[in-house]
Amino acid sequence: MATPLDTLKRLPVRGRGATHDVQSRFERLERLQDDPSEDEIVSRQVATQIIHEAARSIVSTNDSPDVPFNRSVNPYAGCEHGCVYCFARPTHGYRGLNPGLDFETKIIAKDNAAELLRSELEKPSYRPETIVLGANTDPYQPIERELRLTRRILEVLTECRHPTGIVTKGALVLRDIDLLAELARFQAIHVCVSITSLDTKLSRIMEPRASAPQRRLDTIRALAAAQVPVAVLVSPLIPAINDHQIEAILEAAADAGATAANSILVRLPWEVKELFEGWLDTHFAERKERVLQLIRQSRGGKLYDANWGNRMRGEGPYAQMLFRRFEVARQRLGLDRRSWEASAAHFRRPSGGQLSLELA
Repeated sequence: MATPLDTLKRLPVRGRGATHDVQSRFERLERLQDDPSEDEIVSRQVATQIIHEAARSIVSTNDSPDVPFNRSVNPYAGCEHGCVYCFARPTHGYRGLNPGLDFETKIIAKDNAAELLRSELEKPSYRPETIVLGANTDPYQPIERELRLTRRILEVLTECRHPTGIVTKGALVLRDIDLLAELARFQAIHVCVSITSLDTKLSRIMEPRASAPQRRLDTIRALAAAQVPVAVLVSPLIPAINDHQIEAILEAAADAGATAANSILVRLPWEVKELFEGWLDTHFAERKERVLQLIRQSRGGKLYDANWGNRMRGEGPYAQMLFRRFEVARQRLGLDRRSWEASAAHFRRPSGGQLSLELA
Protein backbone atom coordinates (compact mmCIF):
# COMPACT_ATOMS: atom_id res chain seq x y z
CA MET A 1 0.00 0.00 0.00
CA ALA A 2 1.24 3.47 -0.83
CA THR A 3 0.90 6.40 1.55
CA PRO A 4 1.37 10.12 0.82
CA LEU A 5 4.96 11.00 1.56
CA ASP A 6 4.15 13.54 4.26
CA THR A 7 1.79 11.31 6.26
CA LEU A 8 4.07 8.32 6.89
CA LYS A 9 4.45 7.30 10.53
CA ARG A 10 6.77 9.82 12.15
CA LEU A 11 9.57 7.89 13.79
CA PRO A 12 13.18 8.86 14.39
CA VAL A 13 15.65 8.17 11.61
CA ARG A 14 18.94 7.20 13.17
CA GLY A 15 21.28 10.18 13.29
CA ARG A 16 18.83 12.50 11.52
CA GLY A 17 16.68 15.42 12.62
CA ALA A 18 13.66 15.20 10.32
CA THR A 19 11.28 12.44 11.40
CA HIS A 20 9.52 12.37 8.03
CA ASP A 21 9.59 13.91 4.58
CA VAL A 22 7.40 16.70 3.31
CA GLN A 23 6.99 17.68 -0.30
CA SER A 24 8.54 20.87 -1.52
CA ARG A 25 6.02 23.61 -2.20
CA PHE A 26 7.28 23.63 -5.79
CA GLU A 27 6.20 20.04 -6.53
CA ARG A 28 3.00 19.70 -8.55
CA LEU A 29 2.62 15.94 -8.27
CA GLU A 30 1.97 14.14 -5.02
CA ARG A 31 4.72 11.65 -4.27
CA LEU A 32 3.74 8.28 -2.82
CA GLN A 33 5.93 5.85 -0.95
CA ASP A 34 5.32 2.27 0.11
CA ASP A 35 4.55 1.90 3.79
CA PRO A 36 7.67 0.78 5.67
CA SER A 37 7.79 -2.73 7.08
CA GLU A 38 8.16 -3.30 10.81
CA ASP A 39 11.85 -4.16 10.34
CA GLU A 40 12.44 -1.02 8.30
CA ILE A 41 10.79 1.10 10.99
CA VAL A 42 13.00 -0.36 13.72
CA SER A 43 16.25 0.22 11.81
CA ARG A 44 15.50 3.36 9.83
CA GLN A 45 18.76 4.74 8.44
CA VAL A 46 19.47 7.03 5.53
CA ALA A 47 23.00 7.39 4.18
CA THR A 48 24.46 10.73 3.12
CA GLN A 49 24.78 11.29 -0.62
CA ILE A 50 27.15 13.96 -1.93
CA ILE A 51 26.07 15.66 -5.16
CA HIS A 52 28.99 17.48 -6.76
CA GLU A 53 28.16 20.71 -8.57
CA ALA A 54 29.99 23.36 -10.54
CA ALA A 55 28.38 26.56 -9.29
CA ARG A 56 27.92 29.56 -11.58
CA SER A 57 28.44 32.13 -8.81
CA ILE A 58 29.41 31.91 -5.15
CA VAL A 59 28.99 35.27 -3.39
CA SER A 60 25.40 35.79 -2.29
CA THR A 61 24.06 39.18 -1.23
CA ASN A 62 21.13 40.31 0.85
CA ASP A 63 19.61 43.66 1.73
CA SER A 64 17.78 42.57 4.87
CA PRO A 65 17.84 45.32 7.51
CA ASP A 66 17.84 42.74 10.32
CA VAL A 67 20.93 40.86 9.08
CA PRO A 68 24.26 42.43 10.16
CA PHE A 69 26.09 41.54 6.93
CA ASN A 70 25.16 41.55 3.24
CA ARG A 71 27.59 39.08 1.67
CA SER A 72 27.92 35.37 2.25
CA VAL A 73 29.45 32.25 0.76
CA ASN A 74 27.95 28.79 1.23
CA PRO A 75 30.12 25.95 -0.09
CA TYR A 76 27.35 23.45 0.65
CA ALA A 77 23.60 23.33 0.07
CA GLY A 78 21.91 21.11 2.60
CA CYS A 79 23.39 20.26 5.98
CA GLU A 80 24.18 16.99 7.70
CA HIS A 81 23.78 18.49 11.16
CA GLY A 82 20.07 17.77 10.80
CA CYS A 83 18.57 20.64 12.82
CA VAL A 84 14.87 20.17 12.09
CA TYR A 85 14.13 23.87 12.59
CA CYS A 86 16.74 25.10 10.08
CA PHE A 87 15.27 28.02 8.13
CA ALA A 88 17.36 27.05 5.07
CA ARG A 89 15.56 23.73 4.55
CA PRO A 90 13.02 25.11 2.01
CA THR A 91 15.86 26.16 -0.33
CA HIS A 92 16.36 22.50 -1.26
CA GLY A 93 13.08 22.76 -3.14
CA TYR A 94 14.75 24.91 -5.77
CA ARG A 95 16.78 21.83 -6.73
CA GLY A 96 13.82 19.44 -6.91
CA LEU A 97 14.71 17.98 -3.51
CA ASN A 98 12.55 17.97 -0.39
CA PRO A 99 13.21 19.99 2.77
CA GLY A 100 12.98 16.94 5.03
CA LEU A 101 15.45 14.07 4.88
CA ASP A 102 16.76 15.20 1.47
CA PHE A 103 18.08 18.40 3.04
CA GLU A 104 20.26 16.52 5.50
CA THR A 105 21.15 13.47 3.38
CA LYS A 106 21.56 14.87 -0.16
CA ILE A 107 24.26 17.49 0.19
CA ILE A 108 25.28 19.69 -2.72
CA ALA A 109 29.03 20.35 -2.75
CA LYS A 110 30.05 23.38 -4.81
CA ASP A 111 33.42 22.06 -5.89
CA ASN A 112 34.57 25.24 -7.62
CA ALA A 113 33.65 27.62 -4.79
CA ALA A 114 37.20 28.75 -4.02
CA GLU A 115 38.02 29.36 -7.68
CA LEU A 116 34.86 31.41 -8.17
CA LEU A 117 35.67 33.46 -5.08
CA ARG A 118 39.21 34.13 -6.26
CA SER A 119 37.88 35.34 -9.63
CA GLU A 120 35.44 37.67 -7.84
CA LEU A 121 38.12 39.19 -5.62
CA GLU A 122 40.44 39.74 -8.59
CA LYS A 123 37.99 42.09 -10.33
CA PRO A 124 39.20 45.71 -10.36
CA SER A 125 35.71 46.83 -9.39
CA TYR A 126 35.56 44.63 -6.28
CA ARG A 127 35.30 46.43 -2.93
CA PRO A 128 35.70 44.34 0.23
CA GLU A 129 33.00 43.94 2.86
CA THR A 130 32.67 41.15 5.37
CA ILE A 131 31.89 37.79 3.76
CA VAL A 132 30.21 35.35 6.11
CA LEU A 133 30.65 31.58 5.78
CA GLY A 134 27.72 29.67 7.21
CA ALA A 135 24.91 32.14 6.73
CA ASN A 136 22.69 29.37 5.32
CA THR A 137 24.29 25.99 5.97
CA ASP A 138 27.19 25.07 8.23
CA PRO A 139 30.59 25.31 6.50
CA TYR A 140 32.02 22.82 9.01
CA GLN A 141 29.41 20.10 8.72
CA PRO A 142 30.83 16.53 8.75
CA ILE A 143 31.53 16.20 5.01
CA GLU A 144 33.90 19.19 5.19
CA ARG A 145 36.44 16.96 6.92
CA GLU A 146 36.84 15.06 3.66
CA LEU A 147 36.00 17.65 0.97
CA ARG A 148 37.80 20.68 2.49
CA LEU A 149 35.83 23.21 0.45
CA THR A 150 35.63 25.63 3.38
CA ARG A 151 39.36 25.30 3.95
CA ARG A 152 40.06 26.23 0.33
CA ILE A 153 37.73 29.25 0.52
CA LEU A 154 39.38 30.37 3.74
CA GLU A 155 42.80 30.09 2.12
CA VAL A 156 41.70 32.59 -0.54
CA LEU A 157 40.24 34.95 2.06
CA THR A 158 43.39 34.72 4.19
CA GLU A 159 45.66 35.39 1.22
CA CYS A 160 43.63 38.52 0.54
CA ARG A 161 43.30 39.53 4.21
CA HIS A 162 39.61 39.81 3.47
CA PRO A 163 37.17 40.62 6.29
CA THR A 164 35.53 37.32 7.17
CA GLY A 165 32.85 35.97 9.49
CA ILE A 166 32.06 32.34 10.28
CA VAL A 167 28.95 30.81 11.85
CA THR A 168 29.26 27.18 12.89
CA LYS A 169 28.25 24.40 15.28
CA GLY A 170 31.26 22.35 14.23
CA ALA A 171 34.42 21.89 16.28
CA LEU A 172 36.11 21.16 12.94
CA VAL A 173 36.68 24.92 12.65
CA LEU A 174 39.74 24.38 14.85
CA ARG A 175 41.39 22.50 11.99
CA ASP A 176 41.74 25.90 10.29
CA ILE A 177 42.97 27.82 13.32
CA ASP A 178 46.21 28.62 11.49
CA LEU A 179 44.29 30.60 8.88
CA LEU A 180 41.97 32.17 11.44
CA ALA A 181 44.91 33.33 13.56
CA GLU A 182 46.53 34.89 10.47
CA LEU A 183 43.32 36.80 9.67
CA ALA A 184 43.14 37.87 13.31
CA ARG A 185 46.52 39.61 12.92
CA PHE A 186 44.73 42.04 10.60
CA GLN A 187 41.49 42.25 12.63
CA ALA A 188 39.80 40.56 9.67
CA ILE A 189 37.96 37.65 11.30
CA HIS A 190 35.13 36.97 13.70
CA VAL A 191 33.78 33.50 14.50
CA CYS A 192 30.31 32.79 15.91
CA VAL A 193 29.88 29.41 17.60
CA SER A 194 26.24 28.39 17.94
CA ILE A 195 25.23 26.65 21.18
CA THR A 196 21.58 25.69 21.63
CA SER A 197 21.89 23.69 24.85
CA LEU A 198 24.40 22.53 27.44
CA ASP A 199 22.46 19.28 27.82
CA THR A 200 24.11 16.65 25.61
CA LYS A 201 20.95 14.58 25.32
CA LEU A 202 18.82 17.56 24.28
CA SER A 203 21.52 18.75 21.90
CA ARG A 204 21.55 15.34 20.22
CA ILE A 205 17.80 15.61 19.63
CA MET A 206 18.00 19.19 18.35
CA GLU A 207 21.07 18.82 16.14
CA PRO A 208 21.93 15.12 15.70
CA ARG A 209 25.26 15.40 13.87
CA ALA A 210 26.64 18.62 15.29
CA SER A 211 29.49 18.75 17.80
CA ALA A 212 28.54 18.13 21.43
CA PRO A 213 28.04 21.21 23.65
CA GLN A 214 31.28 20.73 25.58
CA ARG A 215 33.25 20.46 22.35
CA ARG A 216 31.78 23.78 21.23
CA LEU A 217 32.76 25.41 24.50
CA ASP A 218 36.26 23.96 24.06
CA THR A 219 36.24 25.43 20.53
CA ILE A 220 35.44 28.89 21.91
CA ARG A 221 38.25 28.50 24.44
CA ALA A 222 40.79 27.45 21.79
CA LEU A 223 39.84 30.27 19.43
CA ALA A 224 40.07 32.85 22.21
CA ALA A 225 43.47 31.50 23.24
CA ALA A 226 44.64 32.00 19.63
CA GLN A 227 43.43 35.63 19.77
CA VAL A 228 40.60 34.94 17.31
CA PRO A 229 37.55 37.04 18.25
CA VAL A 230 34.69 34.68 19.02
CA ALA A 231 31.00 35.15 19.82
CA VAL A 232 28.34 32.73 21.01
CA LEU A 233 25.05 32.42 19.14
CA VAL A 234 22.31 31.17 21.49
CA SER A 235 20.03 30.17 18.66
CA PRO A 236 17.41 29.26 18.05
CA LEU A 237 15.44 29.85 21.22
CA ILE A 238 12.56 27.37 21.25
CA PRO A 239 9.94 28.12 23.91
CA ALA A 240 9.58 25.36 26.52
CA ILE A 241 12.44 23.39 24.93
CA ASN A 242 15.73 25.22 25.48
CA ASP A 243 14.81 28.76 26.56
CA HIS A 244 15.45 27.92 30.24
CA GLN A 245 19.18 27.67 29.44
CA ILE A 246 19.79 31.22 28.17
CA GLU A 247 21.78 32.40 31.19
CA ALA A 248 23.70 29.14 31.63
CA ILE A 249 24.85 29.10 28.00
CA LEU A 250 25.97 32.71 28.14
CA GLU A 251 27.85 32.15 31.39
CA ALA A 252 29.64 29.07 30.03
CA ALA A 253 30.56 30.87 26.79
CA ALA A 254 31.86 33.93 28.62
CA ASP A 255 33.95 31.70 30.89
CA ALA A 256 35.39 30.04 27.76
CA GLY A 257 36.44 33.39 26.29
CA ALA A 258 33.58 34.62 24.10
CA THR A 259 33.36 38.41 23.87
CA ALA A 260 29.99 38.81 22.14
CA ALA A 261 26.61 37.09 21.97
CA ASN A 262 23.44 37.11 19.92
CA SER A 263 20.23 35.13 19.75
CA ILE A 264 17.29 34.43 17.44
CA LEU A 265 13.81 33.09 18.12
CA VAL A 266 13.06 29.84 16.28
CA ARG A 267 12.04 30.54 12.67
CA LEU A 268 9.65 28.16 10.88
CA PRO A 269 9.19 29.29 7.26
CA TRP A 270 7.28 27.32 4.65
CA GLU A 271 7.64 23.53 5.01
CA VAL A 272 9.71 23.83 8.20
CA LYS A 273 6.52 24.32 10.20
CA GLU A 274 5.26 20.83 9.37
CA LEU A 275 8.65 19.22 9.92
CA PHE A 276 8.89 20.93 13.30
CA GLU A 277 5.45 19.71 14.36
CA GLY A 278 6.38 16.14 13.39
CA TRP A 279 9.60 16.46 15.39
CA LEU A 280 7.62 17.61 18.42
CA ASP A 281 5.26 14.64 18.01
CA THR A 282 8.24 12.30 18.12
CA HIS A 283 10.38 13.84 20.85
CA PHE A 284 8.19 16.17 22.92
CA ALA A 285 4.60 15.03 22.42
CA GLU A 286 3.56 16.02 25.95
CA ARG A 287 4.84 19.57 25.38
CA LYS A 288 3.86 20.03 21.75
CA GLU A 289 0.77 22.19 22.24
CA ARG A 290 2.50 24.36 24.82
CA VAL A 291 5.49 24.93 22.53
CA LEU A 292 3.29 25.84 19.56
CA GLN A 293 1.10 28.07 21.71
CA LEU A 294 4.11 30.07 22.92
CA ILE A 295 5.49 30.40 19.39
CA ARG A 296 2.12 31.69 18.16
CA GLN A 297 2.03 34.16 21.05
CA SER A 298 5.40 35.42 19.83
CA ARG A 299 4.45 35.47 16.13
CA GLY A 300 1.20 37.38 16.04
CA GLY A 301 -0.94 34.23 16.25
CA LYS A 302 1.01 32.34 13.54
CA LEU A 303 3.90 29.91 13.63
CA TYR A 304 6.03 32.28 11.57
CA ASP A 305 6.12 35.96 10.72
CA ALA A 306 8.55 36.84 7.93
CA ASN A 307 8.31 40.61 8.42
CA TRP A 308 11.57 42.40 9.03
CA GLY A 309 11.90 43.54 12.61
CA ASN A 310 9.83 40.64 13.95
CA ARG A 311 11.23 37.51 12.29
CA MET A 312 14.41 37.36 14.39
CA ARG A 313 13.03 38.14 17.85
CA GLY A 314 9.27 37.89 17.60
CA GLU A 315 6.81 40.10 19.48
CA GLY A 316 4.49 40.00 22.46
CA PRO A 317 5.08 39.49 26.20
CA TYR A 318 6.73 36.06 26.01
CA ALA A 319 9.25 37.03 23.33
CA GLN A 320 9.97 40.29 25.14
CA MET A 321 10.62 38.37 28.35
CA LEU A 322 13.02 35.97 26.62
CA PHE A 323 15.11 38.70 25.06
CA ARG A 324 15.03 40.84 28.20
CA ARG A 325 16.61 37.90 30.03
CA PHE A 326 19.12 37.54 27.22
CA GLU A 327 20.06 41.24 27.24
CA VAL A 328 20.45 41.40 31.02
CA ALA A 329 22.72 38.36 31.06
CA ARG A 330 24.68 39.54 28.02
CA GLN A 331 25.45 42.89 29.58
CA ARG A 332 26.24 41.41 32.99
CA LEU A 333 28.78 39.07 31.41
CA GLY A 334 30.37 41.66 29.10
CA LEU A 335 29.15 39.91 25.94
CA ASP A 336 27.68 43.03 24.37
CA ARG A 337 30.43 43.80 21.88
CA ARG A 338 29.50 43.88 18.19
CA SER A 339 29.66 40.41 16.65
CA TRP A 340 30.66 41.20 13.07
CA GLU A 341 33.53 43.65 13.42
CA ALA A 342 36.10 42.71 10.77
CA SER A 343 38.49 45.14 9.13
CA ALA A 344 39.01 45.61 5.39
CA ALA A 345 41.98 47.92 5.97
CA HIS A 346 44.59 45.39 4.85
CA PHE A 347 42.75 43.87 1.90
CA ARG A 348 44.85 42.97 -1.14
CA ARG A 349 43.83 41.26 -4.34
CA PRO A 350 44.72 37.59 -4.68
CA SER A 351 47.01 37.93 -7.68
CA GLY A 352 49.06 40.88 -6.55
CA GLY A 353 50.34 41.07 -3.02
CA GLN A 354 50.19 44.87 -3.11
CA LEU A 355 47.54 46.65 -1.10
CA SER A 356 44.90 47.44 -3.69
CA LEU A 357 42.74 49.79 -1.64
CA GLU A 358 43.82 52.68 0.49
CA LEU A 359 41.42 51.93 3.34
CA ALA A 360 43.73 52.26 6.32
